[in-house]
Amino acid sequence: MISIGIQCSSSVWANKSTLQWTNTGIISMHRENSISRILIMSFGGIPAPGKSVSFPHRNFHGCLENLYYNGVDIIDLAKQQKPQLIAMGNVSFSCSQPQSMPVTFLSSRSYLALPDFSGEEEVSATFQFRTWNKAGLLLFSELQLVSRGILLFLSDGKLKLNLYQPGKLPSDITAGVGLNDGQWHSVSLSAKKNHLSVAVDGQLASAAPPLGPEQIYSDGTYYFGGCPDKSFGSKCKSPLGGFQGCMRLISIGGRVVDLISVQQGSLGNFSDLQIDSCGISDRCSPNYCEHGGECSQSWSAFHCNCTNTGYRGATCHNSIYEQSCEAYKHRGNTSGFYYIDSDGSGPLEPFLLYCNMTETTWTIIQHNGSDLTRVRNTNPENPYAGFFEYVASMEQLQATINRAEHCEQEFTYYCKKSRLVNKQDGTPLSWWVGRTNETQTYWGGSSPDLQKCSCGLEGNCIDSQYYCNCDADRNEWTNDTGLLSYKEHLPVTKIVITDTGRLHSEAAYKLGPLLCRGDRSFWNSASFDTEASYLHFPTFHGELSADVSFFFKTTASSGVFLENLGITDFIRIELRSPTVVTFSFDVGNGPFEISVQSPTHFNDNQWHHVRIERNMKEATLQVDQLTPKTQPAPADGHVLLQLNSQLFVGGTATRQRGFLGCIRSLQLNGMTLDLEERAQVTPEVQPGCRGHCSSYGKLCRNGGKCRERPIGFFCDCTFSAYTGPFCSNEISAYFGSGSSVIYNFQENYLLSKNSSSHAASFHGDMKLSREMIKFSFRTTRTPSLLLFVSSFYKEYLSVIIAKNGSFQIRYKLNRYQDPDVVNFDFKNMADGQLHHIVINREEGVVFIEIDNNTRRQVHLSSGTEFSAVKSLVLGRILEHSDVDQETALAGAQGFTGCLSAVQLSHVAPLKAALHPSHPDPVTVIGHVTESSCVAQPGTDATSRERTHSFSDHSGTIDDKEPLANAIKSDSAVIGGLIAVVIFILLCITAIAVRIYQQKRLYKRSEAKRSENVDSAEAVLKSELNIQNAVNENQKEYFF
Repeated sequence: MISIGIQCSSSVWANKSTLQWTNTGIISMHRENSISRILIMSFGGIPAPGKSVSFPHRNFHGCLENLYYNGVDIIDLAKQQKPQLIAMGNVSFSCSQPQSMPVTFLSSRSYLALPDFSGEEEVSATFQFRTWNKAGLLLFSELQLVSRGILLFLSDGKLKLNLYQPGKLPSDITAGVGLNDGQWHSVSLSAKKNHLSVAVDGQLASAAPPLGPEQIYSDGTYYFGGCPDKSFGSKCKSPLGGFQGCMRLISIGGRVVDLISVQQGSLGNFSDLQIDSCGISDRCSPNYCEHGGECSQSWSAFHCNCTNTGYRGATCHNSIYEQSCEAYKHRGNTSGFYYIDSDGSGPLEPFLLYCNMTETTWTIIQHNGSDLTRVRNTNPENPYAGFFEYVASMEQLQATINRAEHCEQEFTYYCKKSRLVNKQDGTPLSWWVGRTNETQTYWGGSSPDLQKCSCGLEGNCIDSQYYCNCDADRNEWTNDTGLLSYKEHLPVTKIVITDTGRLHSEAAYKLGPLLCRGDRSFWNSASFDTEASYLHFPTFHGELSADVSFFFKTTASSGVFLENLGITDFIRIELRSPTVVTFSFDVGNGPFEISVQSPTHFNDNQWHHVRIERNMKEATLQVDQLTPKTQPAPADGHVLLQLNSQLFVGGTATRQRGFLGCIRSLQLNGMTLDLEERAQVTPEVQPGCRGHCSSYGKLCRNGGKCRERPIGFFCDCTFSAYTGPFCSNEISAYFGSGSSVIYNFQENYLLSKNSSSHAASFHGDMKLSREMIKFSFRTTRTPSLLLFVSSFYKEYLSVIIAKNGSFQIRYKLNRYQDPDVVNFDFKNMADGQLHHIVINREEGVVFIEIDNNTRRQVHLSSGTEFSAVKSLVLGRILEHSDVDQETALAGAQGFTGCLSAVQLSHVAPLKAALHPSHPDPVTVIGHVTESSCVAQPGTDATSRERTHSFSDHSGTIDDKEPLANAIKSDSAVIGGLIAVVIFILLCITAIAVRIYQQKRLYKRSEAKRSENVDSAEAVLKSELNIQNAVNENQKEYFF
């Protein structure tokens, strides 16, 4: 091992100095004999006496310190002139530093002007510099006689030499890269006999083209670092501004500049310099960029690159992701994969999981053990251990679980002569381990206090002597299945099985994903009843970086949200006026204030979100989606926020200017303060806060109604044609030929008077003077009946596509008059495209909108009211009623295609048919299947539907319907039918054989078996048969 310390110097060693150590030894080659070799170690150069050998590198020129080889001090041996060491050339044993006086260019206005005292016909200068800035002037010198100037400057960290001449494009020489790294770099400039060259760190850049026939002369002044004010009459040019950094070893014409004389004013002149020291600071050490942000710096500041970190802000402090699925849901997001940052700006990284946005928001975290796993041949001396690795670290999981209201994991243990507990002495034979690394012997459905399974709690185990099915120790398959829901023990990380070593003994297990719902922190809130009320918490520690976020709602015009004091330092966030939120703070540089003003009032009793952040670079305040306001930190000022009092929430230490209203989800540096817990023991402060719908009600769409909960809210989609957490999932259906959906408002008019159903408002003695109809459709068939509303008085409304493809609305509100017809014939509406329809009638005035752009308003002459509405039909009309000829033709043909989000006022017939939540008077006839109405333009609407889950159980196709379109003489169609028949026969044969095999298998088994055992064995055998046929570890997916 060689340990070397190197200091570069220009006067210690000559260019050919070498330090050589010679040793003779024996090296074993692991053969029958050994050979001798001469090992020569050379330091500082490679000697080759008597040989014409050329080496690609020159000998070392500088100073070596602490030179050791295998623990031997080489320099000490050389000093003692030991014979095994040979020194060649000029070698001395001291590392003396050359005297150099640096000069600091403190600002962009700094410069150093020096005369050319060389007296030679050339421009020549050398110097060393160091800086963090990417750009700045290093040297300018004007040339005499030729009206030119030489500019030497930094641009994007590269050195550029520019020959400046008015009226002509400049010509550049570029040298070096990354020269703004804060290290010393040497520069040598030479312009002599019409040639120009520059070298950086000893590397010569390509020479510039000849300058012309003129001889080069300097005008007598060299400007280093910048240019003086124009009032001094200088012709100095500085296109990129002045240089900020340090220079040393400045020489002009081979003569070193005496900076002491410059400082004393006897040589040259200068401005804003610091002579005899280098004042550069490394602002990236320590690195204040958080979460892996990349630090870069300039002379006066550091900058953080937060790309690909998952964080943003001046110091990469603020996470770009939400802390829970609940937070994503209340931004209007639907189910899908999302990155979650459970601790916000804390140290934990975000991770990817699945959010199932139902009425209850579920967080789903997968692991590597979701397969059904079989276990055999184990005993207490040779146990089986299965480990589960999750998509997140244990710290991330713990943070997610702590935020959740409830978590659970389904665990299923299949067993055949494999017990969970030894019935003799109660010793556990199988157990599992959670995140606390403690052994757990309770199973799904039970609590930690009881070593039972779910059947033991419910009293339905297959053997009443035991608390688990598996403990019955039967030679048949059974199982113990249930949910593990004690949060402090989840997730399951390990399972141990020891009782599968006996004859015919076997076990299998399957663990579901970790499921968590809710977010305790998101809805954690408190209500402040008086201006003197407040909550207090321990001192907030955010010395270098602090963020605070919360929601508030109020009707008061002002009040302090939060305050924490120190001796002189403090932070305070307040509602200064109905339209102004202010963040005040002092970290030792004097008090600062940042305010955000809103065009609307904040005291509107709706939730508003506030977020502040203070770090070493700046302080920021953002309210809702208003433009953030920022206050830069003073350069080189105090940066530590030092607080020592309690943190007051909702008020101040003086009990004045307190806040009246609600504060929710208060977080400091990603940690949530439990407002509800503290409010329960604090007078004049109430835990919780109602009234979420005033802010979040807008998330409920398409007629959904916002309903309050003790914690949060939900969207009631009862009277909407849509479903989902925000009533935004449209319900669509594909209608096959001859199919119908019939919604009966009342079978008999006389019964309607006593009806209490939703349909009652449409019939009986009530006169329907207005209705709103919305739906979307897609079809290629004409004629088609889209929607038909009938009454007991032979009044009706029909929406059809005529034979010529025109869209028609026919109102007959008086049975003694012909219907009013509204005809849209501007295009063929049976074009396979999705069309959106809105029909809004107010008495005799009807407003129609098609595809959000075509609008028409018409006045009806047949009447203004519907009397005793009977039914709504989508598709084919089965009853022959007294309707006009066009409606009858379309009604007989029905509708083939896709209908979506059909709604008549508060009645949604498709939703009632496909997603029944309570008994509805709806009948489905024929082939109606839930589908999506989205298709590629130009495709046949009836041939590209994808059906999912709904089948006809409410009616049958009329067997008298003529099959004229199905009877064809085309041989291809006949051949296709024959092939289908053969395929069906083969399938029936295969099913019969399978049933026969299952019966034989069943007869071999015991004649009498409990329902629990039989079900468990059937499930297990089914899974294991599939598993063995495909793979020993068949995967299952949960979403």
